[in-house]
Amino acid sequence: MYQPPQFRLDGRVECHRAIEAAPFATLVTRDASGELGADHLPLLLTPAGDESSPDTLCGHIARANPLARHLTSGANDVEALAIFHGPQAYITPSWYPAKQEHGKVVPTWNYQVVHAHGRLRLIDDARWLRELVTALTERFEGERERPWRVDDAPDDYIAAMCRAIVGVEIRVERLEGKRKASQHRPFEERRAIHRGLQDEYGYDDGDAACLGGIPTRG
Repeated sequence: MYQPPQFRLDGRVECHRAIEAAPFATLVTRDASGELGADHLPLLLTPAGDESSPDTLCGHIARANPLARHLTSGANDVEALAIFHGPQAYITPSWYPAKQEHGKVVPTWNYQVVHAHGRLRLIDDARWLRELVTALTERFEGERERPWRVDDAPDDYIAAMCRAIVGVEIRVERLEGKRKASQHRPFEERRAIHRGLQDEYGYDDGDAACLGGIPTRG
């Protein structure tokens, strides 16, 4: 990923925060023959206890997914790249104060993204899959007033659903994050982007501040 220094996310903790905020990933894999594949799925991050150990990302795919063929091919160690897309938006030059001053302005696109590089293995274990499905459910139902729980469904039904999926676990070897948010531009321009994202696009203050390159209000 092209990484101008001013756009680089500041270390592992910032990358973790970005993943937690936007856990739906594009998973790109390369098999032993060199063939590329891409899938789209939520991945749960488990940070390592120390920086010398790898973080892990876990999710699941359908058993019918071509990626699952590695379970029986003997090549269950796949090169993988998980891409987590955070907030993003087209930035119109009409928001810039410089448009009225001299007109020397052009559009851009601001965004936040994290790339997690590592090795992927597939897991076909009923207990592991049930624990994963439970963890995913708790993660995404947790903020609801009356969250749905895996135990709300019959056990035999959940067992059948788990037989239709295969687990995905990625040992992260390298994390790189980027937030292109006009950080190199004058503050007045960044403040105008922040305001335009809220007024025209309806972004909340957090995402607008992220893409406008200014601190959130506290």
